[in-house]
Amino acid sequence: VGCYTTPHLLSYNERIRIKRQVINDDALCQAFKTVNLARMRCDTSLTYFEFGTLAAMYLFDQAKVDVAILEVGLGGRLDAVNVFDADCAILTSIDLDHMDYLGDSRDKIGFEKAGIFRKGKPAICSEPNVPITTCQYAKTIGADFIQIDKDFGYTANNTQWNFWGPKGRHHSLPYPALRGIKQLQNASACLAALDILKENVPVSMNDIRRGLLEVVLPGRFQILPGEPLTILDVAHNPSAARSLAANLDVLKPHGYTYGVFAMLKDKDIVGVVQALKHSIDIWLVSSIASPRGACTDDLVEVLEHVGITKENGAVYVFSDSVEAFLFACERGTKNDRICVLGSFYTVGAILQYQSLARYR
Repeated sequence: VGCYTTPHLLSYNERIRIKRQVINDDALCQAFKTVNLARMRCDTSLTYFEFGTLAAMYLFDQAKVDVAILEVGLGGRLDAVNVFDADCAILTSIDLDHMDYLGDSRDKIGFEKAGIFRKGKPAICSEPNVPITTCQYAKTIGADFIQIDKDFGYTANNTQWNFWGPKGRHHSLPYPALRGIKQLQNASACLAALDILKENVPVSMNDIRRGLLEVVLPGRFQILPGEPLTILDVAHNPSAARSLAANLDVLKPHGYTYGVFAMLKDKDIVGVVQALKHSIDIWLVSSIASPRGACTDDLVEVLEHVGITKENGAVYVFSDSVEAFLFACERGTKNDRICVLGSFYTVGAILQYQSLARYR
């Protein structure tokens, strides 16, 4: 299996994995060299993301992978990944993000995301509240549209869950190793895809159980060992922030929740803060070392706009996320928790710090 996912947390190589292994520098450089030579022969230009997408597919072709899993980076219809015709498309969530490119409503964004569907191919949707534009597009092009709670779904109790789908049922499944209230919804979409593709991609129930138990996805409600409890979550739009808030409420501590907070200025900062204002007690605001990073003054202004101020001891400002994180570690007790959020940059900075700290 080859996986192409974006963005990365620590190094670009993370975006391309084959047999669960991150691609090495030599192979990646050779892939970029090959793509660039082809580009020059055709006298054309490529964007950063187009270069990366073609390099990934070149490496998958060289490795003769059985399955290529491609994450669509932005929207769907106009995304570079959409140049390839998928045997199965999976649409997970539809909410307001990248509105400068995709539109300012769920209907517009639902239409753009549906652009990954193909005629006669399964199009799995695990978004319960599907915009009418998504359904209409699937019908118009003749895709095999498969919806959660209609064509597949799940039931659960405290210790296990059951899946029902197009080709049958699977009982007594272990909960996914990933934490969060949406993980059964996501896992159901995966099982629906495996059900539909099982003639060409046979996966045993033992392998499914192992996959659920061993799945790892850094930065998505990732809990680090030690005290105070530290949670890393790349939530950078209102939808993800609402999910983070719900997950935090499930693990409500006895003490305070410190939020190490930095975002990109082109994101919906107000929407994220609104979603989390009742889940975080003390906001530790910092900047991001990127031209797209929001400055601390702007973040503080948004916090003050929703009633979270320095005056009541709820906001502190730092030069970078690591400084904010260390403050939380020093100030927090075993009854408190730290939540690092707002961007891949924010989470990546803490992971980088911890990686370096282990070797000191």
